[in-house]
Amino acid sequence: QVQLVESGGGLVQAGGSLRLSCTVSGRTFSSHAMGWFRQAPGKERAFVGAITWIAGSTFYADSAKGRFTISRDIAKNTLYLQMNSLKPEDTAVYYCAADTDGTGEFGSWGQGTQVTVSA
Repeated sequence: QVQLVESGGGLVQAGGSLRLSCTVSGRTFSSHAMGWFRQAPGKERAFVGAITWIAGSTFYADSAKGRFTISRDIAKNTLYLQMNSLKPEDTAVYYCAADTDGTGEFGSWGQGTQVTVSA
């Protein structure tokens, strides 16, 4: 079993930047892919983007393209989400998740970190 812990959330003004981190611990970690999701108040959780752990291929939701960048540090078992040009509509709890079985489903989740973007 793996544990995922997000950090780096906070309050930022519109147009600002934040970098979220997700550190993985637990059993020897070998993930096929990791992703970022977010859930805004009153809305369902939404996909932000994902990265294949070994190859580093990235995929983004339309809302994230051009503003957000996902990266990972394999040696540190850490996933990152660099968010630039933030908008108030980016306000949400951000979660990282891991597909450790190669099934295409994210079965392990972190507890989330709050990102609030003020106008």
